[in-house]
Amino acid sequence: MTVDNQTQAALLARVAEGDKQALAALYKALEKPVFRFIRSRLNDPFEASDILHDVFMEVWRSASRFEGRSKVQTWIFGIAYRKVIDAHRKRGRTDLVGETPDSVDDSPDAEACLTSSQEAEHVRHCLGTLKDDHRAAISMAFYDDMTYAEIAEVAGVPEGTIKTRVFHAKKLLLRCLQGLVDRRAPA
Repeated sequence: MTVDNQTQAALLARVAEGDKQALAALYKALEKPVFRFIRSRLNDPFEASDILHDVFMEVWRSASRFEGRSKVQTWIFGIAYRKVIDAHRKRGRTDLVGETPDSVDDSPDAEACLTSSQEAEHVRHCLGTLKDDHRAAISMAFYDDMTYAEIAEVAGVPEGTIKTRVFHAKKLLLRCLQGLVDRRAPA
């Protein structure tokens, strides 16, 4: 269910007035992308579910403080981002795991499946070599389809910093992926 920003803003305004149905509608609209965002940083579906619940409880408590300076979805992703950081701190970790989920290939072609799996593993490996801030920026840009301005707001840094992080992350990913291809190529 895709709900535009204007509808999300209207729902959030109703949530601020104590409308539980509006919260349910907002939850239904954003549950999957927010869960995916959280899970990609924790790699634990159970903990991600708990944090998703915490995020929407915070939305319920804080809806009246939304100032409308950003999209509702960006504001909620910001809450999720801070909750994930809190979870890492509670565990004594400050790194953000950028594990990307495997995608299922329904193709009957076994060779295509194997190649796809190897490529996904290459990307996961290379993402794992990035610094936390680079991995988070590239993940939000390409897996969560967020704009640089939205990522900057979520991360609490200037947009130019996000552009730089994504630029450097792409270069590092390309170098890593090319290195893996070169090592695996027959001589």
